[in-house]
Amino acid sequence: MTEHTTPVVAPPRLSGPRHDPAPVADERQALTESLEYYRRTFELKCAGLDPAQLSERSVPPSTLTLHGLLRHLTGCERWWFRIQFTGEDIPNLYYSDDDPEQDFTSLDGDVDEAFSLWHAECARSREIVAAGSLEQTGTRRSTGEPFTLRWLMLRMIGEYARHIGQADLIRERIDGATGE
Repeated sequence: MTEHTTPVVAPPRLSGPRHDPAPVADERQALTESLEYYRRTFELKCAGLDPAQLSERSVPPSTLTLHGLLRHLTGCERWWFRIQFTGEDIPNLYYSDDDPEQDFTSLDGDVDEAFSLWHAECARSREIVAAGSLEQTGTRRSTGEPFTLRWLMLRMIGEYARHIGQADLIRERIDGATGE
């Protein structure tokens, strides 16, 4: 008796232009390039999907979606760099005390506009980093304690790295694509 096996088909692989951080760099370059690498990686996780797919929940009842992660990361860029670090008097995005999870639960609005806003917030964050020293401090609104730009960049690298892991799983569930 001959056994029939189904051939294993490799899932599609995500790819796109992205630059690895330099393996030999000073502290500022290492932090800046690492944060850029993770920003670009997140963008690649979302590439090629339509708005409905970007808003598709990973595993209900979880509210995680790529669109929600996009909104969350946009809000993080604004909150940490602009509101807390530079003290800009601007409103939070996708957050209120009455609805602190709205970045994940209220997926209204145009996804292309959400990407445009994320790009704009990332651009403003880059300007802030370029203009500041790593020792420059901002103030945490919740505690009044200072934090350095160095600490903020490390925090944002961790924020992106954590959410890219979630994005990996969401993307693979949507269309099987892996990589990047």
